[in-house]
Order: sequence, then C-alpha cells, then structure tokens
Amino acid sequence: MTAPIYRKLADMRALNAGWRRAGETIAVVPTMGALHAGHLSLVQAAKAACDRVVVWIFVNPKQFNNPDDLRTYPRTEHDDAVKLAPYGVDAIYVPDVDQVYPDGFSTTVSVSGLTDVLCGASRPGHFDGVATVVSKIFLQTGADQAFFGEKDFQQLQVVRRLVRDLDIPITVTACPTVREVSGLAMSSRNLRLSEQGLVNAAKLYPILQDIAVELAQDTRFAPLAERARLRLAEAGFGQIDYLDLRAEDDLGALDHPSRAARLFAAAHLEGVRLIDNIPVPAV
Repeated sequence: MTAPIYRKLADMRALNAGWRRAGETIAVVPTMGALHAGHLSLVQAAKAACDRVVVWIFVNPKQFNNPDDLRTYPRTEHDDAVKLAPYGVDAIYVPDVDQVYPDGFSTTVSVSGLTDVLCGASRPGHFDGVATVVSKIFLQTGADQAFFGEKDFQQLQVVRRLVRDLDIPITVTACPTVREVSGLAMSSRNLRLSEQGLVNAAKLYPILQDIAVELAQDTRFAPLAERARLRLAEAGFGQIDYLDLRAEDDLGALDHPSRAARLFAAAHLEGVRLIDNIPVPAV
C-alpha cells in the first residue's frame, strides 16, 4: 500500500501536530525524486531511528544554475510512491512550488566558506538554493532527524554547518554512498546515461580508489591527479569540473592527507554531470 501524498503545507503541519501530541519522533528524508536504492537506504535508516518518516520530494529550482539541467531532471512521482510502498513511510510530501516559494518570496540562506569550492565554484548559487530549501524542509516538516547520503558530501557539510550556526533543533544523520555492482555511485542522473555510458561512468570509482591507495603511501596528490585526469579522458569523460583532495571538516585543499580527507570528483559524460567522493584516512 502506497503512502498518502500531501501537497499543502497546512496538511503537513496538521500531521506533524498529531504526531507531536502522541509523543512520536519524526524523520525526514529530503529528495528530489527519481528514487533509487541509495534514497531507499536513507528511508530504511530513518524507519529504524524514528516513529514517523516523511519523504520529501521536490525538484528545487533554486539549486539549478543550468536551466537545461532543471528541465531534464527526471520526475517520476508515481514510480517513487511505488518504490516507497514496502517501507511503510507515513507521508510523501510533494509540495506545490507555491508552498515552498510563495509569491514575493525574497529570502536566501547562504553558508560561506564551505560553498566557495568544488560544486560551489562550478555551479554559482547552487548551495544558496540548497541551504534555502533545506531550511524550508526542516521548518515545514518539523522533523527531529534528517537523513542525507555521503555521495553529496559537500552538501552534507553545508547542512551540518547550517544547523549548527542557526541552532536548528534537528539531528543530521549521514548514510554511506550506495553503489551499483559496477561501483558507480547511484544517482538519479544515471537514468540519462546510455548503456555504454553506464560502463564508462563506472570507471570513475576505481580511479579514485587507485589515487587513495597511492596517497596512503605518502605520495603527493598533484601528480596523481594529473594521471587520473588522463585516465578519465581515456574513459570517455569530457569536462572535469574538479578532481580534488580536501579535508573532511572544512573542505580545505590538501596535497597529502595530513588529516582525515576525501577525494572529490565531478566530471561530465554524455552531457550528464556525475559526482563522487571517497574517504582518505590521514597519513
């Protein structure tokens, strides 16, 4: 049985009020739909942690700096509801645009520092859109706990900083990246890749793994990155937005993992922008 779909803020708040009166805890899983096993792993974690689970589905126009990317982003609401049915979520909240951004909406939430690099450098305004809509998600659902995947690690750190700085009473829980058998990080954008594109895209993960192995031997990152870029080009990738080694906590650039770090990559294949990251222990 599929969960009820709600589109109005008033209905969402009425649900929240009833759960609160019953003393129940509430989890939210923020998504833009086109759900895959990665999203469903977040739902499973949320079900294990809280009494009630809300899945938010909203293709947020404010975090797209490319109109074509917004236009082609997959929208699969019916299929999403079917995929969620076995998990017994309590509500699927698919707000109408005017419920999130009413006429005259003029407020933007910005997080500086963490948003100036990686995706923030190549997608101007993206993280302002993320921070703004995440603030709305937390306020509209009234959740106690929110679940995010580590695939979007920069986004995760931005959300953590937002919650800390604004004293938002919610716990942000990170869940591991879920991958295809090939190693490709699951993403809604993978739906736009051809069969051969999926094969080529899967080469990104082992390239990152190889860099991590060499970094563990105290090799400097710069020459490794140069070789990795050549390998990505040979695998069919086009534009590479970034291939960086950065500290986990503040996303500061590193040339070797002197503290807990992550390898980050964003590259284009068949017109699709793919991102991935893996942890790198301090050496």
